[in-house]
Amino acid sequence: MNRLGTAKWIMDQRFEGLAPIHIYHKENAGAVKHEHKEELQNVHMLVRKSVTLQEVPREAFIDITADDYYKLYVNGQFVGQGPAQGVHDHYFYNTHAVENYLHDGENIIAVHVYYHGLISRSYSSGDYRQGMAARLLVDGETAAQSDSSWKYSLAAEYSSAGIIGYNTQYLENIDSRLRRKGWKEAGFDDSGWLAACEHPGDDHLPVSQPTPPLSVYRQAPTRIEPVEGGMLLDFGHEITGQFTARAKGRAGRTVEIRCGEELQDLGRVRYEMRCNCTYKETWTLSGEWDEPEFYDYKAFRYVEVLSDADVEFEPGSLAAIVRHYPLEEDACRFDSSSPLLNSIWSICSNGVQFGTQENYVDCPSREKGQYLGDNTIITHAHAYLSGDLRMFRKALQDFAVFSAKVCPGLMAVAPGNFMQEIADFSLQWPMQLLQYYRLSGDRAFLEEMYPVAEGIMRYFRAFKREDGLLDSVNDKWNLVDWPENLRDGYDFSLVRGDTRGMHNVINAFYYGALGTMNEIRAILQLPRDGQEADSFREAFRRVFYDQEVRLFVDAEGSRHSSLHANVLPLLFGLAPEEAVQPIVGLIREKRLSCGVYMAYFVLKALAAAREYGLLYELIAADDLHSWGNMVKEGATTCFEAWSKDLKWNTSLCHPWASAPVPLLIEEIIGLNPAEPGWGKLRFTPHIPDSLARIKLSFRIPAGEVRFEYDNGSVSLSVPEGVAVI
Repeated sequence: MNRLGTAKWIMDQRFEGLAPIHIYHKENAGAVKHEHKEELQNVHMLVRKSVTLQEVPREAFIDITADDYYKLYVNGQFVGQGPAQGVHDHYFYNTHAVENYLHDGENIIAVHVYYHGLISRSYSSGDYRQGMAARLLVDGETAAQSDSSWKYSLAAEYSSAGIIGYNTQYLENIDSRLRRKGWKEAGFDDSGWLAACEHPGDDHLPVSQPTPPLSVYRQAPTRIEPVEGGMLLDFGHEITGQFTARAKGRAGRTVEIRCGEELQDLGRVRYEMRCNCTYKETWTLSGEWDEPEFYDYKAFRYVEVLSDADVEFEPGSLAAIVRHYPLEEDACRFDSSSPLLNSIWSICSNGVQFGTQENYVDCPSREKGQYLGDNTIITHAHAYLSGDLRMFRKALQDFAVFSAKVCPGLMAVAPGNFMQEIADFSLQWPMQLLQYYRLSGDRAFLEEMYPVAEGIMRYFRAFKREDGLLDSVNDKWNLVDWPENLRDGYDFSLVRGDTRGMHNVINAFYYGALGTMNEIRAILQLPRDGQEADSFREAFRRVFYDQEVRLFVDAEGSRHSSLHANVLPLLFGLAPEEAVQPIVGLIREKRLSCGVYMAYFVLKALAAAREYGLLYELIAADDLHSWGNMVKEGATTCFEAWSKDLKWNTSLCHPWASAPVPLLIEEIIGLNPAEPGWGKLRFTPHIPDSLARIKLSFRIPAGEVRFEYDNGSVSLSVPEGVAVI
């Protein structure tokens, strides 16, 4: 149901008459260029509406959306922001309860609308679809809705300081001399503002966002210390958001703001960050007390504030406006007798918290986009850390709704206009769907999504050769692992768009998807296709299994046995019994000679082989390729690679690096749903002797699960009605 009703889409009049650009940008084949007016990129539009109420309402709601993004204020108070990224024919809107912001008499609805205008992973943009729509509902009646009676002006104080990331974000130089002070409140003179331009041909189809708006809050730094020319702020750990302060200085005085994830050797902020982002912006003062309102968000821990000595800062005003998907502090708690394990849990938990925005993001700095394969790990960890499965469900829908219609084999990034395809990732979507069902018990959703999963399998069957194996899957990138230098010498050319021949990893993932599909069919009481799986397994072993060493090779004709080529066959049941221990021996030898992404599958494979001792050893290790090494290098969120220097442009916040969270819960502590939705709980602990104590609590649909282990004594508490087996 579209609660926006008859509310008109309103926009900057400069966009009137511009037809949407139909964008196709496929990274594998290079960009297909399109022309976009540069002056209509990076647009900040301020919109306001006066509404008179006869009395204070009992209840009031604002339904609102904007393309690309909005920040909503009522009577000068911040209410919320959004929406989650979508595409025009399935475009999300939010509903905010606003009765506590309204009063009798004149009320002002104010909206700061932003249009990015570039093709990237961070916004569905670059198509001239710009503007907003809103409706105010007071005590069940429409009190206002967007139309030409709303007034707007462009925000003159913002100017670009350059584009960072992968066309992800415009840096914002802010000139407070040009700010419309008081525009969010009553009494502001908007007589010079323009009437909003109604767009009668607008093609947005609004859909209520199935997840709540972001949690946005103020956070003070944990320490402030002087540096040459200014101050250094430390927020204690990496966060996502914007810097803010109140300052006063002679009109034209400037404050330089540098943000970063780490410090340089001399203790100054490394604002030219490893991850291709340079966080340096200028704030120009007006001569009165000013506060900058940086719009887009950054990922940072430190801020350096540089100014002339005569610039005065209001005490206590230096802070960050933090933003992320709502996460209750006590939703999941973990503590153990191992300080290192506690730190590993902390960096994983923080990475997931700050890497979950309106969507799960690859990283909150450079990409800011939702990647399909990343979600295998992020959704698994977030489900336990939050106890909230709405984002998991939405992520599955994002790829089903926005991606499958572009290619039934799915895109790698969704939603958005950035066309990138990764074959390994597509084959994981059915696995994610089954995982969601196990955790939620939502059979109706499984049934609804089943045709999308079948479409993926049909897509990949087109690449089968006579023996049933996938050959030359070359219209999508074959990733294997990331970054490229952590593929353990994988012996197969992975040149994008020119993948010729047959290799192990893509075929192993296909077999894993076959097994997943048969499980889903059984749940839905549909015919299973065991014959395809059996013949595929025989062909896989015939081509890739080296009986002499009892290991799998990387590709047809190769003699090299990488970690990757053996972990997946072990996990998905392709390895014959005689190969299990040789593969485990290979993992023991090579350890995590892979990227942090593939480490999730290494740990899952060890669990499948019941090698819990080695599994825990790798989670709690502190050698170069380990989460412990991230801790040694000062991580507060998980890195993109095991060490800052193992990738030339390493991001220091990657939520897909959070494998220890679900693996510790499910395999070491041994708590799993014994039936979909946790109606029954299976408890099979495998706690190592090195751990004297563990405390864990997390939420399932029926309530809270609490576990304690203390020197051999075990306590498990589950919600009423949940059986433990």
